[in-house]
Amino acid sequence: MVIKGKDLIHVMESWAPQSLAMKNDRIGLQVGHPESEVKGILLALDITEEIVEEAIQRGANWIIAHHAVIFQPLKDLRTDKPAGRIYKKLLKHDINVYIAHTNLDAAKDGVNDVLCEKLNLQETKPLIPTQTYRLKKLIVFIPEDHHENVLHAMARAGAGWIGNYSHCTFNLNGTGTFLPREGTNPYIGKKGQLERVKEVRLETVITEDIQDEVVEAMLQSHPYEEPAYDIYPLDLPGKIDGIGRIGMLPEPVTLKELALKLKEAYRISGLRMVGKGEERVSKVAVLGGSGGRYYPEVKRLGADVYITGDLDHHTALDALAEGLNLLDPGHHVEHLVLERMGEKLSQFFSQDVPIQVTQVNTDPFQFI
Repeated sequence: MVIKGKDLIHVMESWAPQSLAMKNDRIGLQVGHPESEVKGILLALDITEEIVEEAIQRGANWIIAHHAVIFQPLKDLRTDKPAGRIYKKLLKHDINVYIAHTNLDAAKDGVNDVLCEKLNLQETKPLIPTQTYRLKKLIVFIPEDHHENVLHAMARAGAGWIGNYSHCTFNLNGTGTFLPREGTNPYIGKKGQLERVKEVRLETVITEDIQDEVVEAMLQSHPYEEPAYDIYPLDLPGKIDGIGRIGMLPEPVTLKELALKLKEAYRISGLRMVGKGEERVSKVAVLGGSGGRYYPEVKRLGADVYITGDLDHHTALDALAEGLNLLDPGHHVEHLVLERMGEKLSQFFSQDVPIQVTQVNTDPFQFI
C-alpha cells in the first residue's frame, strides 16, 4: 500500500490538530510535498545536520520533528552556512519535514501528558488554557431495537464525556409518530398510514469541536431515513485545551525526592532545583520546553512546584520569593514524546513503512 504525505499529515493532525497551536507558531509541512510517497519516517525533537544525515542513512524520506526547521524568516539560502547546508541536504535527498510543536504540547497524549505520566501525576488538567469549546446538548429519538447501537456509535465519536466518565446519557421511553408520504422509503410503517413506534429519547452532551463527527456517527447508525434530533447550546463551561498540565502526586514527597524521581523518570544526568529540598510537595505543574514566564499563573493555581525548562536567574529569584519551588530538567526532555509518537503512527503505518526514533542526541547542554 502506497502511503502519501497527506495520509501521514492527516494522522498527525487527527492527534494534534493545528487548531491547538498557539498563535504564530511555525507548524505543519515546512519542507517537501504532501503528495510525496512515505518510504520511511524518522522522529526527532530538532532538525540538525546530524538528524538529516541519519534520515539519509536510515532510508527515511519524512522527518517529523517537534521544533521547526524554519522558525525565523529566511534572509538567504547560503549553503556555506549551517542552516543553508541543512536545507540543501533536505532538498537534494527529497526529504520532507513536518512540524508538530505547541499543538503537540496541548494534545491529549502529547508532550505534557507524557511528562506527567512519567511522574504518575493524577487528576491533571491544562495549565495555560489556549482554547475553550462550548458545550452543547444533543437529543435524538431512536427506535428501541436500535437504541444501543446508536448510543455506542455516538460515544465512540466522543459524545457523552463528563470528566473521566464516558457514555454519559439520559434515556426516556416514549411513543413517536410519523406518516410516510409519497417518495419516502420508511424503515418502519407503510406509506399513507400513521405509524406509532416505541422510541427512546436519548440526551447527551458534546463539545462544539466534535459536533460534526458525532452527528455523522448518529446518522450512520440510525435506521430511520430522516432521524429526528435537536442540538442546543449550553451556558456551561466546556472542554478546555491548553499547554502544560497541573495535577497531584499520588502522595506528598519532599522536593528533593521529587527531583531525584524526575531525574530517573526523564532519563537525564542532572537538573536545577530552586527551593528547600526538605519541603513537602504534592500539587505539581509541568510545562515541557521553556515556560518560565508562566510562573505567576502556576503560583495562582496553588502548585507547590513547577517543572519547566530554560529558567533564568531573575525568574528563579522571583518565584522563590513568592514561595514557588522550581525544577528545571532542561528543554530537551520533550524528546520523551517521540516514543509515544512512534506508537501512534505504528497503529496506522507500521506494516507499510518503517518508523524510527532518532538515535542522535540534540541536547546542546551537558552536566559535568
